[in-house]
Amino acid sequence: MIGPLLVGLFVILMIIGIPIAFVIGIVAMLGIMNVPYIPEVTVPVKMLNGLDSFVLIAVPLFILAANLMNSGQISQKLIDFSLSIVGHIRGGLAHANILVSMLFAGVSGASQADTAGVGKILIPNMKKQGYDKENAVAITAASSTIGVVIPPSIPMIIYAGLTNVSVGALFIVGIIPGVLIGLGMMTLIYMLALKKGYPTYQRASLKNFTKQLIDTIPAMMTPVILIGGIITGIFTATEAAAFASLYTVVIGMFVYRTLKLKDFPRILIDTITLSSLSLFALAAANALGELMSYYQLSAWANQFFTENIDSKWVFLLIIIAFFLFVGTFMDAIPAMILFIPVILPVSITFNIDPVLLGIITVMTLAVGLVTPPYGLCLLLAAKIGNLSIERSFGAVLPYIAIILVVLFGIAFFPEIAFYLPEKISPDLF
Repeated sequence: MIGPLLVGLFVILMIIGIPIAFVIGIVAMLGIMNVPYIPEVTVPVKMLNGLDSFVLIAVPLFILAANLMNSGQISQKLIDFSLSIVGHIRGGLAHANILVSMLFAGVSGASQADTAGVGKILIPNMKKQGYDKENAVAITAASSTIGVVIPPSIPMIIYAGLTNVSVGALFIVGIIPGVLIGLGMMTLIYMLALKKGYPTYQRASLKNFTKQLIDTIPAMMTPVILIGGIITGIFTATEAAAFASLYTVVIGMFVYRTLKLKDFPRILIDTITLSSLSLFALAAANALGELMSYYQLSAWANQFFTENIDSKWVFLLIIIAFFLFVGTFMDAIPAMILFIPVILPVSITFNIDPVLLGIITVMTLAVGLVTPPYGLCLLLAAKIGNLSIERSFGAVLPYIAIILVVLFGIAFFPEIAFYLPEKISPDLF
C-alpha cells in the first residue's frame, strides 16, 4: 500500500511546484521511514555515497569551464567565427546560432550554459535583423540541446559512472548524432529563411576568415585536446574537465585578455549554485534508488518486459517514450540515477549495447530541455527573448521533430553512430 501512496505524493509535490530535487528527497525519506529493517540514517548515508565518486567532480568543473567561457567573451569569438563560415547563407545569423552551439558543446557539456551565454548575444541580434521572436528563441533553445550530445557531455559522464561504460566510448558515439542534429536544424532554417526572407551577411573575405580562424583557434583547441586526451587515455573525464577549466582561464586572461580577476567571485558563485542543484538531485535520487531496490523494481521490470515484450525494437520504443515523458518534468541526471539501474538489466537481456542505450537515453532526455514544464533551455531562451512559454514551445516543435528523427535513426540503425568510433578507436568497444 505504501508504494502507491509514495507515487501519489511524488505526483502531488511535482504539481504544486516543489523542486524535483526536494521531491525526490522527501519521497525517499518518507518511504524509507515506513519500511521495516531499513534505518532512517540510510537516507543521508546513501546521499553521501551517491556523491562519493571521482567522476562526479567533472560536473562542476565542466560547468565552471562554460561559465568562464561566457564571462571571458569566448562565446562572442565563436559567434564571429561561425558567421565567417555560414553568414553568407540565407538566414546566416540563425545558421551561426546552430554552429556556435556545436562548437560550444565541445567545451562545456552543459546546454543551459550555452543557452544563457549564446542566447544573450544572438537572440537580441536576431530580433534586430528581422527574425521573429518565436524563431529566435526556438533556434537558440533547440540548438542548445546539442550541448549534451556532442562531447564532452555531463549526462554521458553520469551514465558512464552508473554503468561502468567507457566515457571515451560514449563521447565518440555522440559526435555523429550531434552533427546530424545540427545539420538537420540548419536545413530547416534554410527553408524557413527562403520563405520568410531572412537576411544574409556578406561573404567573408579570405583575409577576414583567416583572421577569425586564428583568433578562434585557442578556444577551438579545447575540445580537440579534451576528446583526444580521453580517447587516448591521457586524461580521465574528471582530469579533462579540470584541464578545460584551467585552459579556459589561461586563454581568457592571457590570450584574449577578456577575463579579469574581479570576475572570479561571480563565476564561482554561479558555478556552485548550478552544480549544487544537479548534485543534490543526484544525491537524493541515489537515496530513492535504495527504496526502489527494496521494492525490487529492477526484478519486476525485467520480468514484465521479458514476459510481455519479445522484440528489442519495441523495448527501445517504450524506453524512448518513457524518457520523453520523464524529461518533461525531471532533469537528465536524477532521471538516469533513478531509472538506468532498472532499465539496464532488461536491455542486456535484449542484447542492446550499453553504449547504444546511453546515447539513446541522453538524446531522449535532451528533448526535455525544450519541453515544458521543466524545459530549462526553453525557459531561459524565452526569458531572454521576452516571449511566452506557449509561443516558444509552439515554435520549437519542428526542431524537436529533427532531434527525434535522428534519435530514431540511431536507435534502429546504430551503425550510423558507431561508424566513427569503429574507425577511430575500436579498442574502446
